[in-house]
Amino acid sequence: MSIESFRVLSVIPPMTQLNTPYPSTAYLTGFLRSRGIAASQVDLALELVLDLLSPEGLDRIRTCCEALPASARSAVVTHFLAAFERYRASIAPTLRFLQGADATLAHRIATRRWLPEGARFRSLDVYVDAEGGDPLAWAFGALGLQDRARHLATLYLDDLADVLRDAVDSRFEFVRYAEKLAASQASFDALAEALAAPPNLVDERLAALALAVVDLQRPDLLLLSVPFPGSVYAALRIAQAVKARHPGIAVALGGGFVNTELRELAEPRLFDFVDVVTLDAGERPLLALIEHLQGRRSRQRLVRSFVRDADAGAVRYVNFPEPDVPFEEVGTPTWDGLPLGRYLSLLDMLNPMNRLWSDGRWNKLTVAHGCYWKKCSFCDVSLDYIARFEQASAETLVDRIEAIVQETGETGFHFVDEAAPPSALRALAAELRRRKVDISWWGNVRFEKTFTRELCDELAESGCIAISGGLEVASDRLLKLMKKGVSVEQVARVTQAFSDAGILVHAYLMYGFPTQDEQDTVDALEYVRQLFDNGCIQSGFFHRFACTVHSPVGRHPEEYGIELLPLPAGGFAKNDVAFVDPTGADHDAMGRALRKAIYNYMHGLGLDADVRSWFDVRMPKPTVGRHRIARALAAG
Repeated sequence: MSIESFRVLSVIPPMTQLNTPYPSTAYLTGFLRSRGIAASQVDLALELVLDLLSPEGLDRIRTCCEALPASARSAVVTHFLAAFERYRASIAPTLRFLQGADATLAHRIATRRWLPEGARFRSLDVYVDAEGGDPLAWAFGALGLQDRARHLATLYLDDLADVLRDAVDSRFEFVRYAEKLAASQASFDALAEALAAPPNLVDERLAALALAVVDLQRPDLLLLSVPFPGSVYAALRIAQAVKARHPGIAVALGGGFVNTELRELAEPRLFDFVDVVTLDAGERPLLALIEHLQGRRSRQRLVRSFVRDADAGAVRYVNFPEPDVPFEEVGTPTWDGLPLGRYLSLLDMLNPMNRLWSDGRWNKLTVAHGCYWKKCSFCDVSLDYIARFEQASAETLVDRIEAIVQETGETGFHFVDEAAPPSALRALAAELRRRKVDISWWGNVRFEKTFTRELCDELAESGCIAISGGLEVASDRLLKLMKKGVSVEQVARVTQAFSDAGILVHAYLMYGFPTQDEQDTVDALEYVRQLFDNGCIQSGFFHRFACTVHSPVGRHPEEYGIELLPLPAGGFAKNDVAFVDPTGADHDAMGRALRKAIYNYMHGLGLDADVRSWFDVRMPKPTVGRHRIARALAAG
């Protein structure tokens, strides 16, 4: 078989995101085409949602609801059945509106009388002002009709997702679909049991969509990209359906979930669904796999690939030593084949920075492969996606940007680096200005002192609208233990420089790090309160620290004062590892308070309150002065 006649189909399985394509298939499709290989792609996450949330899809969901005994119907299901005709009449116009068409529909949606309103609309109660006025006026004002309508339409879709969860598939979510079946599951038993169960409506529709595109494209190789645990179950359902009808099609599994959790894969049952599992950057393993499938390379010369022996049935890792494709040579991503006009611009968070993750269609691009710092003790610094740092020139990056804008007609870019290097961003900004290329962009950085006000102004001039970065635990003691290479006051000055340049700032925050106690937590929240209060950051998110086997903490727990617990037996996922922290702090209780506080801070609420008021348990008084950040900023 010639290279020209070999066909590859890359699939984004449910669920990733609905506002813009997850970029993995665009990267691989662009690369394969640059090597003369016929490659296509499909976003089955989007296709599944549009299929379920259509008039015909709602008919199918109603049938499932009516099949439930009345005693088993939740309030959500009961409301859906009672308001079904309104849901069916409004679903197609609402989706068109969220896809950027029929903008005048915003007027009807904003009346709060056209869309049926279920339980999700109760969240608006938190915004009602003291006089009982318009709950969204503070956020959108008199001119925010489109945003107001998109937020209401997003709540409407969330109501329908709840119906699917209660009546069809208890695991259903728009993002973390069936996540618990795969996340940190040492055993494959839960997934095997779910995949052996009779298909429900969601499974049936996904299989039908997958088979339709496979019948159309007739690929020789099907690539399933699973970036998150919440896309593993659906990926294997796709593989199951394709293998049943087309056993001759080779199926390969890869992506972020595989790269972090399946590095010690020994579970042969996974290979009932897929033929090959590849690790790390996919370009070189794919070229080797394609040559093998064409009969031009033996199985022993695959690269970073798990396979199952036909005779023994055991899983074997094959890694013929070949260099990776340099980042400069991976080619330009392409979105050709993806229905860019059908993605849904959702508005689930009213905060202007936080909304970027779900609002608008962003071209995804990487400034550099890996992380130039690669020292953070909580990070997977030993893995390829962090450890192998490579840059492309500013000229190459702008060439790619221009090609993507030409193809998509969109000038918004999200740089999805682990941490974009300041020097690369400076060079990119200069090249964009030199070539008079106008884009809007945002991305992730380290809050290091290199980001001066001068550099921030240069980035803003080049089109930078927002920046995210890791503050983690706002404690100098813990930041040092984490090897972040920054201090709280330095972060304050850097984030102020971004904010003063008109760039929105989001802070990734962490709790539950080894040795973090109640005093550390309350002090960290006081620092975060002051960063919001001084306009340094506009958005943030607290997540619970997870110890991974590939991080310095997981590899050297004694250096962080903790004791790792034995990993459960099994040959499937291996990533998160439980540990004993001698501080004994109740991080679950503290996490609830931190999330409540940050939610309010992002909406400009509660910034004058004592941070201890967010906690349900007694907490020590902060040791941080209430004006510590303001004084640090004034001192320069």
